Amino acid sequence: MTLSRYYATNQHGRIRLGAVVALLILITTLILAWWIVTQPPRIERTPPPEPLPSVVDVVTVSASDQAPNLYAFGRVEAEQETMLASRVAGQLERFADNVVPGQVVEQQAPVAYIDQADLALSLEDAEAQLANAQAQLALEQAEQQRARSEYESFGRQLSAERRSLVLREPQLRQAQAQVTQARVARDQAALNVDRATLTAPWRAMVQERLVGAGSLLSQGTEVVHLVGVEQFWVRASLPGEWTEWLEAGSSVTLTSRGWPEGATREGTLVSMLPSLEENGLQAQLLIAVNDPLALETDGPALRLGDVLRASFQPAIQEQLISLPSAALRPGDVAWRVDEDNRLRRTSVTLAYRGEDDALIRSGLEPGQQVVTAGLAQPREGQLVRIRRPNETPAQAGDEPGDES
Repeated sequence: MTLSRYYATNQHGRIRLGAVVALLILITTLILAWWIVTQPPRIERTPPPEPLPSVVDVVTVSASDQAPNLYAFGRVEAEQETMLASRVAGQLERFADNVVPGQVVEQQAPVAYIDQADLALSLEDAEAQLANAQAQLALEQAEQQRARSEYESFGRQLSAERRSLVLREPQLRQAQAQVTQARVARDQAALNVDRATLTAPWRAMVQERLVGAGSLLSQGTEVVHLVGVEQFWVRASLPGEWTEWLEAGSSVTLTSRGWPEGATREGTLVSMLPSLEENGLQAQLLIAVNDPLALETDGPALRLGDVLRASFQPAIQEQLISLPSAALRPGDVAWRVDEDNRLRRTSVTLAYRGEDDALIRSGLEPGQQVVTAGLAQPREGQLVRIRRPNETPAQAGDEPGDES
């Protein structure tokens, strides 16, 4: 009995100890669950990855004596042009044989002939009037000589007025004036006969006949339209700030879409006009072109009204840095790459900016590397990688750390 009671007592103790352990485990589990529920989730923060460097194209700048390649567009106009008019009245008899639109007439060559019959009669009458006046003057001179002899034989001194009347001095002056008038009328009639033949004032091309043969002309009637062929002008327009590079006498190269490929003509900048072009408020230039119709030289002919492109070669130069216009951002800003391959924003002063290139007066130093392509939204200090020579954009994007 004693042994049985021992085993029973021992078994009862084990059961009580197991219950205590289970209770402790349950309490620990509940506490742990409560702690997990009440604690906020913790997310481990990791630093953002370093942005991949952009691949950019750069140009290493250098300074040199240079000037911009300026260009402008202008319209061809005549340097000499006239509507040749009749200076006498009469019937247009005929035009000279070569007076046809498009033909060249030499200086002082006959252009048109006016009927001279009436003018010849007027000349003949004027010559007769002159002969009569000269005869009257001779008779009056004889009368004056006779009066002088009588006055001297009279032996008395008269006052100046009476002496002038006795010697017939007024009559003599009147006869001399009539001779002068008759000579002027004769010369005018002879001049009208010469003017009946219209001549070219300078070497010119016939642009148009304005009347036909047989027309009755009054003084001032326009007969033929002439255009000088020695020189044409091209009136060109360009931005006013570009004129500082130009000076009168500089050479100009002219081209036209209507000419054969590669054909050019040379001109000379004559002057910069004081007025601005009406539409764009641009400066106006006058360019002279000799032998514009290519009558004596090889090359394309200029036509009145044609639009030409004028390229200037400025004689004025200064130390400047050349950049592609694409390298400049709004506000005259350029981005350069420093020694650590990071972007630096640089404000520049422009001397010229065209469609394709720009000239920098200050803001950059020779040897610096300026970005020309590859930047979308640049930032100060942004890390970039310079594209290697002959490296394509696809190759640049395939390498680690690159951005296409």
